[in-house]
Amino acid sequence: MPTYQYRCQTCDHDLEVVQKFTDAPLTRCPRCHGALRKVFSPVGIVFKGSGFYSTDSHRHPTASPKEAPGAVPQAAVPAASPSAPAEPASAAAAAPAPTPATAPA
Repeated sequence: MPTYQYRCQTCDHDLEVVQKFTDAPLTRCPRCHGALRKVFSPVGIVFKGSGFYSTDSHRHPTASPKEAPGAVPQAAVPAASPSAPAEPASAAAAAPAPTPATAPA
């Protein structure tokens, strides 16, 4: 059963009462018979596991972006020398490879 906190509006008396959800709220102070009001306060909740902190779902600015599937990593691609001219591509390398659907039988 939940515990409810009440405060008297006349004498500022605080009291906690264990009540069922179906019980009617208290309206009169047991000390001075003044009007009572429920006091609402933040509930202590503990989230356990991953995904609850702001750092769990955000990308870190220093992390490199994920590469596309099948992409060649930058370290595997040789860097072109700025002083050497680029080699021309051969005609065989420039032509697309035949696909199985268009290949001669």
